Amino acid sequence: MPPKHPKGSAAKQKPREEQREDTLQAVVLADSYERRFAPFTLERPRCLLPLANTPLIEYTLEFLANAGVEDIFIYCGAHTEQVEDYINSSKWKLNSSPFRILTLLKSSATSVGDAMRDLDNRDLITGDFLLVSGDVVSNLPLEPALTKHRARREKDKNAIMTMVLREAGSEHRTKSSGRRPVFVIDPTAERCLYYEEMSHNQKGGRYLNLDPELLSTHGEIEIREDLIDCYIDICTPSVLGLWSDNFDYQSVRKSFLFGVLKDYELNGKTIHTYIVGDYYAARVRSLKAYDSVSKDIVSRWTYPLCPDSNLVAGQSYRLGRGKVYQEERVVLARGSVLKRRSVLGMDSSVGDGSVIGDSVVGRRCQVGRNVVVDGAYIWDDVVIGDGSVVKQAVIANEAVIGRNCIIEPGALIAYGVRIADGTHISGTSKITRAKRKVQGTQTDISVVGKGGEGYSYASESDSESDSSTRSSHLVYLRSSASVSASSISTLHSDDSDSQMPRDTSRRSSFRSDPSDDTAQTRDFHLDATTSIFEGLQKGDSPEVIHLELLGQRLSANATDHMMRSALVSAFMKRISSLVEGSAEGKGGISVGEAVNQVFQKYHDLIEQMAIFDKAQDKKIDQVDFLLLVQKEVMGRGKGESLMLFVAKSLYDLGVVEEEGVLQWWEDEKGRDGEMGRVRGLTEAFVRWLREAQEEEEEDESEEGSEDEE
Repeated sequence: MPPKHPKGSAAKQKPREEQREDTLQAVVLADSYERRFAPFTLERPRCLLPLANTPLIEYTLEFLANAGVEDIFIYCGAHTEQVEDYINSSKWKLNSSPFRILTLLKSSATSVGDAMRDLDNRDLITGDFLLVSGDVVSNLPLEPALTKHRARREKDKNAIMTMVLREAGSEHRTKSSGRRPVFVIDPTAERCLYYEEMSHNQKGGRYLNLDPELLSTHGEIEIREDLIDCYIDICTPSVLGLWSDNFDYQSVRKSFLFGVLKDYELNGKTIHTYIVGDYYAARVRSLKAYDSVSKDIVSRWTYPLCPDSNLVAGQSYRLGRGKVYQEERVVLARGSVLKRRSVLGMDSSVGDGSVIGDSVVGRRCQVGRNVVVDGAYIWDDVVIGDGSVVKQAVIANEAVIGRNCIIEPGALIAYGVRIADGTHISGTSKITRAKRKVQGTQTDISVVGKGGEGYSYASESDSESDSSTRSSHLVYLRSSASVSASSISTLHSDDSDSQMPRDTSRRSSFRSDPSDDTAQTRDFHLDATTSIFEGLQKGDSPEVIHLELLGQRLSANATDHMMRSALVSAFMKRISSLVEGSAEGKGGISVGEAVNQVFQKYHDLIEQMAIFDKAQDKKIDQVDFLLLVQKEVMGRGKGESLMLFVAKSLYDLGVVEEEGVLQWWEDEKGRDGEMGRVRGLTEAFVRWLREAQEEEEEDESEEGSEDEE
């Protein structure tokens, strides 16, 4: 007979087991098992490629640290040794690291499904865990999603997974122009009922074939194509069992999600959604997304994940005017020009007459004289010769571009490639020096010129579908794709007087829409909104914000509507942050307190920059301002209360007049649908204004009658 356990030992053991289950774990898929970043990934793992001069995996680990993850398991594929060396020398391995466990898992997996089945066999997962890709860039807090997931799991053990999705509109520059995810959701239970990936060009039109039973068994369903899927999943351990039971499951969405939903009648398992409108979330899953997310990082949509946060030890970036970030020891010749939204790494130099704009330049780069670098990504130790032009291209470490070269938009130049003087590189070029799998010369003079080094890389994906080919290029050909320039955090729509704007995204961080689809208009909206919000957040005086905003307005020749759009977007974002209590790490305050706190101090700024119709009978400016507020609060938490307090505060402070509020209320653009719903609580305030106006008119009428007598 085995010896009995001492009395009370079980009681002591149970809390330890519960503590083990409560530990939040994460599985990071550092390898995508794709070739979209070739030829760069022939020599480096994708998770270590620089994004705004910071390794991509750093953004993912920062996101997980902020989410409270304690145990992390990183699944590596290609170039495992490089990932291991990087992690072991990073801050995440120090004693001050927020992670209790950070383990690299090596396997022979060739797909996500293989990795999940391998993970199940290792028996490392003890409770709920996050499953994320190693290319996630996000600043959203996960605690609300985790809380909902845990509460749902307590009630129903069959609720095995919660997908975190981001509202963003049907067209977004980070979305694939090939296949798009479509989610069919029961909004009452936040449950995903059906999933399909659709192509814009699929034969027979873009139709879903839904089981009629879904319509009969669910009182309400939503078909959502406006969601960005960042592959952030909160899973229970039973998810791994499903992977192991079905060897056909190879991908997270196309096979696993689709299969589990299809087999609901057999397994009874449910998968749910948590949809966010604020904050930032995106995956760098293609070169097109790499370009888009880089721009968002530089434009500070991802704050605090920006260059000047210096995420990696040894970085020394400082933010300058115009979203220009520079590290120490950058040398700029007197005649050089550094334009807006650019990043320059340590020990880099720029020669006389050169112009750099909308670009990221790494460390120890040498840019010669009279060079143009526009919208390009120049990694570390690159040399660009005098007179060369590089536009919307990626040039990897230690590459050398000769004198008077032209690098067209879309070109990819890998590690150590040398381009001879005077060479013209087309936009479809992918040039590498990596060792060929088949025998052949390592240099093709017809590609890199006489004296150059490198050859054209042709991947299997280049002969596959159009979507695969487009995903492996930095820019898409206009003939094959329609590229939306909308920011991941900005809703873009037509805001003309004759048509109510179509709100394809219910929420976003900065959602007010510029009415003109030009690069200059979009740039102004991004810059002005961010500038105002940062001023409000820091508590700058209205005069300081006004002065900077005035300069931006003059340089962009911004219209009155553009000014109102930027002001509304920034003010609503600031008020929401005060309510949520996330801006300074303090507890939230009530909507009324937040509105009064912001408008009491800064209402003059609105009057000076956006309201010019007080002498007119038609209050066009005031109506436009309130419509923009109405759109901005649509779908936000406490949106109806926010609309009421904003309208009342603006009226009490004299920013908008009684006639302005009443004319806004009668405007057809704000009456119907979601726009109409969000002003529900404001109806009592408008009714009070009307009654007061009628009483005043009656008093004036009575006074007139007395005078006649």
